[in-house]
Amino acid sequence: MLAAAAALLAACVPIQHAAVGGDHPDDYGAPVGDRPVREGGELAVGLSSEPDRLDPTTSSSLYTRYVMSTICEKLYDIDATGRIVPQLASALPEISADGLTVTIGVRPGVVFADGTPFDANAVRTSLQRHLTMKGSQRTGEMGPIREIGAPDASHVVLRYKRPYAPITAALADRAGMIMSPAALAAKGADFAAAPVCVGPFKFASRVPQTAITVVRDPRYYDTARVHLDKIVYRIMPDANIRAANLRSGDVGVADTISPQDVDSLARDPDLKVLQASSLGYQGITFNIGNVDGVGKPAKPIDTPIAKDPRIRAAFSAAIDRKTLVDTVFNNWFEPACTPVSPKSPYATPMGTACPVFDPKRSRQLLAEAGVPVPFPVRLQVSNSQDQLRYAQALQASVAEGGFALQVVPVEYSTLLDVQKRGTYEALLLGWSGRIDPDANTARFLVSGGGGNYGGFSSPELDEVLTKASQVIDPAHRAVLYGKAVALIQRDNPVVYTYRLRSLTVRSAGLVGVEVYSDGVLRLGKAAFAADREG
Repeated sequence: MLAAAAALLAACVPIQHAAVGGDHPDDYGAPVGDRPVREGGELAVGLSSEPDRLDPTTSSSLYTRYVMSTICEKLYDIDATGRIVPQLASALPEISADGLTVTIGVRPGVVFADGTPFDANAVRTSLQRHLTMKGSQRTGEMGPIREIGAPDASHVVLRYKRPYAPITAALADRAGMIMSPAALAAKGADFAAAPVCVGPFKFASRVPQTAITVVRDPRYYDTARVHLDKIVYRIMPDANIRAANLRSGDVGVADTISPQDVDSLARDPDLKVLQASSLGYQGITFNIGNVDGVGKPAKPIDTPIAKDPRIRAAFSAAIDRKTLVDTVFNNWFEPACTPVSPKSPYATPMGTACPVFDPKRSRQLLAEAGVPVPFPVRLQVSNSQDQLRYAQALQASVAEGGFALQVVPVEYSTLLDVQKRGTYEALLLGWSGRIDPDANTARFLVSGGGGNYGGFSSPELDEVLTKASQVIDPAHRAVLYGKAVALIQRDNPVVYTYRLRSLTVRSAGLVGVEVYSDGVLRLGKAAFAADREG
């Protein structure tokens, strides 16, 4: 019974959406509701980065989640309050008293975009692929599954080796996305070239570096709430170009608006700013043992920064987190010190403790490590304006602490590949965050994990995070994540830097656009208002 309660806690604890500094209250948008809308039309979206593969099993990009949210529904989703709700599942899971058996009912009367029936066998096929496919980014998110069964057409059963509390939350993201078994059989590893799922829209085409087009799916089970005919995601990495296209009306919505632009866009009566506080973080990952690629056994890297945690601790102490985030991002973002968001129900003072900015201590640690000063660090970073602006400011900050930071701009999708292959010394990348802290911690830090891009290994941290995934009481879990943070800040495999807000701008004539704390831009039920032109 206790294990069952643990597995469901993530579905029952709402996220508290607080304003940052009292100046920027959350505005997630709202469903269309009873507002009169025009049926049909084409929506152009300014997408700030090129998604990686449109495959729920192998994807690691936030921007892929944007596109997949319209074409590939999940067993569960979150709502605007942060609660987990059924989507393709018929109800929240039933968990046995010992926590080892999780039974999921599947929604009846659903078909995939290719006409294949959606049933328990189809769900089992996708979950098995997430769990076992070579190169899967979902394996660790699924937990220690012993077997996946489908005893009848309406139920899927997950049998575990040990209880796994985060499973409900995991199935509210890519691990819960269900793909057409017919398409998987036909395309296999090439599924991403023409993905087929259940969603208000279906995939139509992709022109790399240019656009991804999806069109309304007439087979969708809730088609009465789908209004647009087509959505074209236009790749626009330049923040200035996205802002200009919003002002001109060439795009109806754009994501990841720069803090440099958002204030002026908010004053435009033809535009509306949506903003969502984040459960995620931006951070610097050091390559400690990723020699042969993520998921492969870690191997020693013979560099001082990989071998000596004192150097990584010095780097963390050399970062003036608050000053950097306030000056670079015009007070829109906030410092991030750990993988646990202060807005998480699992946050504690220990779990959110911020390292002190102490350049004198940084230089002392470098001296103890016996390395030359200034100590060189090569940091690869996305070539977006905001990321480069932050990296350049960081360069000046850590110089005071004895570091010579070399900033290397890399195109975003290439940086994702660099991260997986381990061809870096340090890189700055973000994680959009999940409602269960397991997905912000274990995924990236447990030895051998599919998201452990730095090749870090700590049996002590493994034990704490594994225990945190099994226990019942949220207060007990929160204490364990506090202990995990202390271990992370001892070894600093990742140095956490700042936490952004999801800043999205839409046309005032476009309704039903929603962005929640999971960072995903939701457009599946959007529409043009009947009382506005455009």
